Amino acid sequence: MKVYVPLDSAAIALGADDVASAIAAYAKARGMDIEIVRNGSRGMVWLEPLVEIETNGTRRAFGPVAPADVPALMEGTLDSLGPVEDIPFFARQTRLTFARCGLIDPHSLDDYTAHGGLSGLKHALTMSGAEMVETVTASGLRGRGGAGFPTGIKWETVRKAQANQKYIVCNADEGDSGTFADRMLMEGDPYSLIEGMVIAGLAVGATRGYIYMRSEYPIAIRVLRDAIEIARREGLIGDDILGSGKAFDLDLRVGAGAYVCGEETALLNSLEGKRGTVRAKPPLPALEGFMGQPTVVNNVISLATIPVIFEKGAAYYATHGIGRSKGTVTLQLAGNIRYGGLFESGFGMTVGEAINDIGGGTASGRPVKAAQIGGPLGAYLHPDQFDTRVCYEEMDQAGGLIGHAGVTVFDDSADMGALAQFAMEFCAIESCGKCTPCRIGAVRGVETVQRIRTGDKAAVGLLEDLCETMRDGSLCALGGFTPYPVLSALNGWPEDFGLAKQEAAL
Repeated sequence: MKVYVPLDSAAIALGADDVASAIAAYAKARGMDIEIVRNGSRGMVWLEPLVEIETNGTRRAFGPVAPADVPALMEGTLDSLGPVEDIPFFARQTRLTFARCGLIDPHSLDDYTAHGGLSGLKHALTMSGAEMVETVTASGLRGRGGAGFPTGIKWETVRKAQANQKYIVCNADEGDSGTFADRMLMEGDPYSLIEGMVIAGLAVGATRGYIYMRSEYPIAIRVLRDAIEIARREGLIGDDILGSGKAFDLDLRVGAGAYVCGEETALLNSLEGKRGTVRAKPPLPALEGFMGQPTVVNNVISLATIPVIFEKGAAYYATHGIGRSKGTVTLQLAGNIRYGGLFESGFGMTVGEAINDIGGGTASGRPVKAAQIGGPLGAYLHPDQFDTRVCYEEMDQAGGLIGHAGVTVFDDSADMGALAQFAMEFCAIESCGKCTPCRIGAVRGVETVQRIRTGDKAAVGLLEDLCETMRDGSLCALGGFTPYPVLSALNGWPEDFGLAKQEAAL
């Protein structure tokens, strides 16, 4: 008998370690022959700890499981949810990037390869660098970290650059509130990230890679370090990749907790041992990045999707999604929502479908008032906008952004004026201080929002001018995107600022 108990951070926060210990103790006391596998999460957080029991090749799910449920679980009297694949939330997904997450033992390279792992790399090894980049371009993959920049164009820029040394840098500094896809993948399927980075290195001519991880992810750090050590020992990375004679090696670096280091140039400064401040662009990191050399900087999900593209083909991947938003989006449903967790599906569902049909509405049972998509710098969407489809073009037309695809839900008790003020406060605290619009603008923004909320209607125009300056004049997205939540809150819910609708209109 195999018993799967997630090692995912969310599951552990909800008691998974205690459940695993209780299962081990129960089995030992009764002389039961079991194997406990600490897998990743299937992404349904409201069911965590989600325990799966495999007998005769069939896995049945139980959850949420508490230590007190262990006797009934092991004796077969606890009600089962059936196979995970039949749970409606899971069954509606199109799992490509997260196909193995929660299914395999993240520590086992053999388990990874048994479920299709390394197929993409083996195919890539038969191709030239130009052919690999063309495959990524044809897939339509765009950066999943927030900017949505076409991955193939970035890779081609680095491939054509002339340099003795090139680098692949993975941005694993997942700092946006309400996002957890990067962490969930690194804890549950770390080899997919490693494989994606190796393919990226082969494609552009880079022989070194670095994963920049946030320090707040101790479990992901431990799992990924173990996976890198195993990958090096088994020849997946190093001087002779899978016996091909080609080289690529990588290391893990841990940041110190600065939100701004999620911005690629601040990340590169930190990676070089410098203060994490934003660099002016140009030059682009693709030409002068880590240590001044051509560097591909991609997000975890972007790189972990690469093996899928090379295994199944660019055309297959591009059939998912809509318009120029190709492939799948990994929505992270969070906040005041009944069914919170990760939902992977092709681009194109509406915001309303994601929140109400998939997420089940609010956990409180009260009406949905707003949804913030794209982290703390994302716009607040009004329920009147919930027919907007989750794709880059329609979100942009609605005045929002997809960002890292976090969806944070608020019910009708939320104070949108307070949330707008928080956005400015967040920017003021997290600013690296490099540029004036962000460093000074956010501080003045807090004061101006406070003035409006205490009855100074004349300050509305000042706030709008300030947001325009921050948006157009900031060096990076921290200052440039802070106006999104502020102005969307002001225009969508003027009553929370003590204003009439016409008084907040731009």
